[in-house]
Amino acid sequence: MTSAIIAIAAALAIALSTLGPGIAQGMTAKSAMESIARQPDAAKDIRSTLIISLALMEALTIYGLLIAFMLVAKV
Repeated sequence: MTSAIIAIAAALAIALSTLGPGIAQGMTAKSAMESIARQPDAAKDIRSTLIISLALMEALTIYGLLIAFMLVAKV
């Protein structure tokens, strides 16, 4: 019974930690593309800021994966 609960917790950790950053990355990329379309001269600055922000959002997903691994190790 406890192993089933831990497995569900690991699945939830992965699901929730990818859902939020995935939506945020899509919204961020959309905004960056709109900004580049409005001001093509600033494309280099916008692109570098976009890459940094996407990497920071991806770190949240990696934290969820780490927690899932820690939970699965308890099974």
